[in-house]
Amino acid sequence: MKKIIFTLSITIFLAGTIFISCQSSSKKVENAQEKVDAANNKVAEANQELDKAIKDSIQKFKKESEERIDEYDKNIADYKVRIAKMNREDRARDERRLAELEQRNREMRRSLEDYNDDRREHWEAFRIRFRHDMEEHNRAFRDFWVRRR
Repeated sequence: MKKIIFTLSITIFLAGTIFISCQSSSKKVENAQEKVDAANNKVAEANQELDKAIKDSIQKFKKESEERIDEYDKNIADYKVRIAKMNREDRARDERRLAELEQRNREMRRSLEDYNDDRREHWEAFRIRFRHDMEEHNRAFRDFWVRRR
């Protein structure tokens, strides 16, 4: 008799545990939907933060690049003064080279001002290409006074 009562009480306990722990399918769907909504909110917040970071990065890069371009403008003005003191033959050659540097400087400034795309992929490509162009431009400035014989 004790065995039957013990077995019956264990069975009732297990049945009760299973019954209490089971959720209805609508409750499961509701819980899943809440999790999906929470995840979507986190994704939206992360995307907003990423967009803000990209915009901040663009502004910082533009400011730094504009400062470098302004520095090149000052160098061009200094070079013009130095060229004015040269003999006619050297002056003509260096004025042509300086005009090329000046044109390239204007193009770099225009390219930087015209960029207005905030998409990450396009920004990365633009930034890499612009940095490469700036390095080329910097090399041209450094090599300006090197005489070829």
